[in-house]
Amino acid sequence: MDKKIIGKKVHCLVLPYPGQGHVNPMLQFSKLLQHEGVKVTLVTTLHYRKTLQSVPPSIAIETISDGFDNGGVEEAGSQKIYLDRFWQEGPKTLAELIEKLGILGDKVDCVIYDSFFTWALDVAKRFGIIGVSYLTQNMSVSSIYYHVHQGELKVPLIDEDEILLPLLPRFEVGDMPSFFLAGGENQVLLDMLVGQFSNIDKADWILCNTFYDMEKEIADWTMNIWPKFRSIGPSIPSMFLDKRLKDDEDYGVAQFKTNGKYMEWLNEKPKGSVVYVSFGTMVSLDEEQVQELAYGLRDSGSYFLWVVRASQETKLPRDFEKESKKGLVVTWCSQLKVLAHEAIGCFFTHCGWNSTLEALSLGVPTIAIPQWSDQATNAKFIVDVWKFGIRAPIDVKKILRQDKLKACILEIMESEKGKEIKSNATKWKNWAVGAFGEGGSSQNNIVEFVTSLFNEVHGLTN
Repeated sequence: MDKKIIGKKVHCLVLPYPGQGHVNPMLQFSKLLQHEGVKVTLVTTLHYRKTLQSVPPSIAIETISDGFDNGGVEEAGSQKIYLDRFWQEGPKTLAELIEKLGILGDKVDCVIYDSFFTWALDVAKRFGIIGVSYLTQNMSVSSIYYHVHQGELKVPLIDEDEILLPLLPRFEVGDMPSFFLAGGENQVLLDMLVGQFSNIDKADWILCNTFYDMEKEIADWTMNIWPKFRSIGPSIPSMFLDKRLKDDEDYGVAQFKTNGKYMEWLNEKPKGSVVYVSFGTMVSLDEEQVQELAYGLRDSGSYFLWVVRASQETKLPRDFEKESKKGLVVTWCSQLKVLAHEAIGCFFTHCGWNSTLEALSLGVPTIAIPQWSDQATNAKFIVDVWKFGIRAPIDVKKILRQDKLKACILEIMESEKGKEIKSNATKWKNWAVGAFGEGGSSQNNIVEFVTSLFNEVHGLTN
């Protein structure tokens, strides 16, 4: 669209759930909106704001309260107490922020909110502004929770041999989100995930961090239910896709400091020779599993770069070297830069959606070892639908043993099946770049969305 005819920019508040896996994709989408002429203000909680090491200078940042401004979930003591208070304080302080910005002459036209925050839509509608739900999980996983919301899938899952849902593969219980199993905190999180669909039909738009070629059938099915549903991913920095946004080499928000030594270490390794191992910001492995991984990686015969968060380092075996001829252990790194490095031969991952999408978008074969939440479902798609990885086998204690780990690495790095997986990964990389690039499905959807915003805010005809 010709934005020269528009004198005043549309102003969007972007409100992610306060966690890196939610902030990163929504912030990346914010950069694309800026590129299309939209003014963006990122909104996070007071406590989460304090934990950030950096924020992109081009994006304004404001805060609301979750009711635990000094410690978030840890201060609350439980997910239930945290979410109950957040759902009380969040709407009030978001409304106060919108009012404050209006008084300052910085009127808010649109709220793009993490789909978990159903109350944000209620606040937007109270102010008569556009409300946009952003799904940070993929559409297949989201549709599973939608079926629970509709009463078409009963949980907890008990003695189910297989689960059949429209346009989705056949699932076993072990392929389903972990919150579908009975017990404890699971119920609190399940209620939130199912609850995200309680008022989603009232949203002006529904956006999802996926791309059309990944989930064609489920995307078409979803658009029949919600005509304003659009896929706008992969929401990863432009320099790893079509390089449209210059210098966009990372998300720009960091919770942890990195040690730059790992890039020099990778530069010295042969092409496709390194196993990259990371389990994200939230997964906590028990000591027995960490030790099995340590010995399996050490004895695998492959080079490895392993991210072990500082809080987990004490679980490493005493006789395990964190830096050796074959391996390097770091507390954090730029995952995108690592995955994009030619030395990487495969990615050993928990299958969080951001990690899955990054691996697929960069064409990296994957070994899946899902832990909780949507990760088992993502692993199912990685192995059986998108076919760019294998799933690591676990024993009755749900531990991946070192001999099985070594076999997985060998299969990915050296077998005929590994070559086929690498070929599939390369195809997905090309499709991801195509969707994101000029004229691609996601880029077209973003332009359509932004055009609609400008038209509605400025009273123009479509």
